[in-house]
Amino acid sequence: MLGLAEGLFLVLIVTQFILGNLGNGFIGLVNGSSWFKNKKISLSDFIITSLALSRIILLWIILIDGVLIVFSYEIRNSGTVMQLIDIFWTFTNHLSIWLITCLGVLYCLKISSFSHCTFLWLKWRVSRVVLGMMLGALLLSCGSTISLINEFKVYSVLSGIGGTENVTEHFRKKRSEYDLIHVLGNLWNFPPLIVSLASYFLLLISLGRHTRQMQRNGASSKDQSTEAHKRAIRIIFSFLLFFLLYFVSFLILSSSRFLPGTKVANMIGEVITMFYPVGHSFILILGNNKLKQIIVAMLPCACGHKKPGSKGCFSP
Repeated sequence: MLGLAEGLFLVLIVTQFILGNLGNGFIGLVNGSSWFKNKKISLSDFIITSLALSRIILLWIILIDGVLIVFSYEIRNSGTVMQLIDIFWTFTNHLSIWLITCLGVLYCLKISSFSHCTFLWLKWRVSRVVLGMMLGALLLSCGSTISLINEFKVYSVLSGIGGTENVTEHFRKKRSEYDLIHVLGNLWNFPPLIVSLASYFLLLISLGRHTRQMQRNGASSKDQSTEAHKRAIRIIFSFLLFFLLYFVSFLILSSSRFLPGTKVANMIGEVITMFYPVGHSFILILGNNKLKQIIVAMLPCACGHKKPGSKGCFSP
């Protein structure tokens, strides 16, 4: 019989799972069909599509982990199951974070305007730079996954020692080593976070300079460049905000072994973790003109039946 906490947890993760698959599935379907139809795809659409697919996989991993927490908590914490979940979660998670970082760099190089020779060199080679970053992201994601081997070795030693009656100082040292390795694994997230912060601040500086120049020229501050700056800033800032929540959830999951209510702490961490791939997908849809126009076209008309020749409810 499920308790109140387990029931509420299942409702939350299933709801988030459905919303996340709808949002990310919509992105993948629209960009994928456009790619298939036109036989080509822009770099930004390719990154967003890859990001959506990686997040769909991540949502499935989190859902499976959440179901195991409720129905088979002991099996979930067993060596083999835990290691499989960690492997798939780590690779998909880091790849997803790096893809949104690559998107932020692409927006920064395409939209920002600086006269520094290094920035201009990167701007002229933006496609090569971002594609190189994506290849590096794949390699770093593999590296973060391979780094789990040492953690698994320490865990297997702990399991062997814990199964004996002689729990010595060696066990406590190994336990501390395992907890340290587990927490230090989060350092793999700092490089993409630093790159995203740099892109965000460069866009802010570029927007400020562009706004001041437009004001000096007496032009409108709502030109295409300004709007492009603002859209890119919103996307990167939302990623940083969601990533902060994601980092908090990681701390909860990492420290759950030290808390008395381990299962409840794991459930809270899972709910916060799933909020990132769900919420940010809708930010990407609203920040992309093509995706947003399709969403608007799919909405039911709120002003009654259209007359022949009319432009529609959302037309001026």
